[in-house]
Amino acid sequence: MASSLADPTDAFQAPETAPSFLVHNEGDHVAVAVQNVAPGQRTAVYMDSDRVVTIDVTEAIPLGHKVALIALAEGADITEYGVRVGITRQAVQAGQLIHTHNMRSARWQNSL
Repeated sequence: MASSLADPTDAFQAPETAPSFLVHNEGDHVAVAVQNVAPGQRTAVYMDSDRVVTIDVTEAIPLGHKVALIALAEGADITEYGVRVGITRQAVQAGQLIHTHNMRSARWQNSL
């Protein structure tokens, strides 16, 4: 019997009027993709102030993943929700994907 549910691997795309990213707090270093985002000029909305900014996204950012809002040096703290959540493994440029290849959790900072 065939399922009536949509294929979960289908790409999700929000309406054109929706922002590409949400930023939890002013001062955060990352924004979270609310849809699959292609490279280019994209909008992000700060949830605590409703401020809208434009991000020059340099690579594809999947739904739910993070993008760097600012350039960060290797070993720099990454702030989200107004708190330190990670540390860069290498230098990251604004607009790049932030994920396990270039960051690690601040919680486990003493592990390798």
